[in-house]
Amino acid sequence: MPIDLNQQIIDEFRANQGQVGGPFEGARLLLLTTVGAKSGERRTTPLGYLPDGDRVVVIASAGGSPRHPAWYHNLLADPEVTVEDGIFAYPATAVVLEGEERDRVFARAVEADPAWGAYQDRAGRDLPVVALVERDAGPPAGSLGDALKKVHDAFRRELALIRGEVAASGPRLGAQLRVNCLTLCQGLHVHHAREDGFMFPALEDRHPELAPALERLRAEHVVVQRLLDRLRAVLAADDLAPRALLAEVNRLTEELEAHLDYEEEQLMPLLS
Repeated sequence: MPIDLNQQIIDEFRANQGQVGGPFEGARLLLLTTVGAKSGERRTTPLGYLPDGDRVVVIASAGGSPRHPAWYHNLLADPEVTVEDGIFAYPATAVVLEGEERDRVFARAVEADPAWGAYQDRAGRDLPVVALVERDAGPPAGSLGDALKKVHDAFRRELALIRGEVAASGPRLGAQLRVNCLTLCQGLHVHHAREDGFMFPALEDRHPELAPALERLRAEHVVVQRLLDRLRAVLAADDLAPRALLAEVNRLTEELEAHLDYEEEQLMPLLS
């Protein structure tokens, strides 16, 4: 992307919690900030990404250029980078994938979007595939209420993206879309386990009047976990039809959005 277009996307991304319009509307975008290998200055680049469990993956396509992009050379010199996903900004370590792992992830990307394969053909080089692994940066800045809302908004956004991807899929579900769904399942399970194990007991001790609301929230966690288990079972089917998956994603979305809304209504006044 030309530098002026990059800056336009960066400004829009930051002003709208990761949402941009034009040709990138609805795309999975992040901002990657690296340290210039020669200049030592921080450089930010908007990139498409792929979910991959507890990490995200970016591809050094440079729009099909025969040369690797500058951000790739930068992270080779210094793999400690910063990632902005529109909701959170966090430090990460860049890991260049190699061999079978690189080929497997790239094949998933091409299956999900053939443009990656076209970029590689045009470039005449193997496009580097880079995993961005979040480093432990502690709790996000701001109040616990702000942090809770940000986490919830991230889940809302991911559900919306997945629903769109499933609805737009063909007769066969791609491997990357399965990974997207399983990554969401993993994230929700971990989030609710932390709430049940740490946040809810602490709130109950300090605010006994919350007991009825917390009891309801715990019961809703059980319902959501059952829906996640059903979603995983559907994803494990060899003859999975996108229509069946969309039905499960819609059930999860309806239940989860109501749960998140109620949790924010009950807890955010205290956490903020």
